Amino acid sequence: MNIWENIRNALGAIGSNKMRAGLTMLGIIIGVASVVLMVAIGQGTQKSVTSRLESLGTNLLSISPGSPSQTNVRFGGGSTSALEDTDADAIRASVPGLSGIEPELSGRQQVINGAQNANTSVIGTTPDYLSVRNATLDYGSFITQDNLTNVEKVAVLGPDTVSTLFPNEPDPLGKTFHIGTQIFTVIGVLESKGSSGMTNRDDMVLIPLTTMQRRIMGKNTLSSISVSVTNQSDMTYVQKVITAVLLNAHGITDASKQDFTVLSQADAVETLNEVTSTFTFLLGGIAAISLFVGGIGVMNIMLVSVTERTREIGIRKAIGAKKRDILLQFLVESTVLSVMGGIIGILISAVGSWIIKSYFSLDTSVALSSVLLAFAFSVGVGIFFGMLPAWKAAKLRPIEALRYE
Repeated sequence: MNIWENIRNALGAIGSNKMRAGLTMLGIIIGVASVVLMVAIGQGTQKSVTSRLESLGTNLLSISPGSPSQTNVRFGGGSTSALEDTDADAIRASVPGLSGIEPELSGRQQVINGAQNANTSVIGTTPDYLSVRNATLDYGSFITQDNLTNVEKVAVLGPDTVSTLFPNEPDPLGKTFHIGTQIFTVIGVLESKGSSGMTNRDDMVLIPLTTMQRRIMGKNTLSSISVSVTNQSDMTYVQKVITAVLLNAHGITDASKQDFTVLSQADAVETLNEVTSTFTFLLGGIAAISLFVGGIGVMNIMLVSVTERTREIGIRKAIGAKKRDILLQFLVESTVLSVMGGIIGILISAVGSWIIKSYFSLDTSVALSSVLLAFAFSVGVGIFFGMLPAWKAAKLRPIEALRYE
């Protein structure tokens, strides 16, 4: 009996016990669908977050308070900062190859407009914010040098903040709202940027840096300094120069004791890709466990099938079937079950990926590599877990099998 006849016989056996075959394949279906879908979600998350970070500009350097070895440094308005306005001035005066520099002081604040209120990120910044952060103004105007000099209470809002504070206002320009007890006037609205990591770039309020320092936070420190480098090929050189300038400004002679960190956006993207790749691998590994469980189900059902068809095996052996023919028959049957389950699982994962992409705005896509891997694994499961039942059937003696009732 050749392989094609065995496949036809396997399909006939499956067709004659549809319910049992369906339940047998269920573990394989769930396993394959889980593996492919989890990998798709992991890769979609990686692409989404990476694109958000890259949208901020791949030529961006960020200077933060705290040494690179510190893991418990608290960033934001409530942290003890090692950065001051003089640090930004030193970088501006001494570091070549910069297209913009944006010092900022940020913190969570309660913003209120009548009955509407929210706790959101308030950032004190400078006119260079748009160019350094690769942001775009949707309408209105941005913070000017005069706003900084005069410590004016003006604000540029993210689109989500506009929706929260002014839900019934098509144009919030000129409208006022409160940050704490201070009254601010809206002068502009940013274009949507979306989320990057745990930060929603659409839910924020931008105000002049001097206003944030003197009227809101009551301190002249900085949360961070961001600089954009003119030529991306100079990123490493500029990063070293900034480090040297700040070490000198802080009076630090031992570089191992620096109280700041200079991080490039490219480094952040690379680190994130490593983390998300590991996350995707773990998701796929956890989902693959269900494939193993499904394989045990295939083995159990095939053992039952061998017991039920003992007399059939005896008849086949009595008329000349060899041990390898019986072995191949049941091995092909278990493999066909697993392959059918794998195909159905792949189709389900494709539908699931489409649903997630359509309704949850996550750029998931079923990767060919994960499909091939899951399919190959399902075939391997069919062969591996089908081997014991097939071997048990092949070892039956014809006389004993014919006597079986």
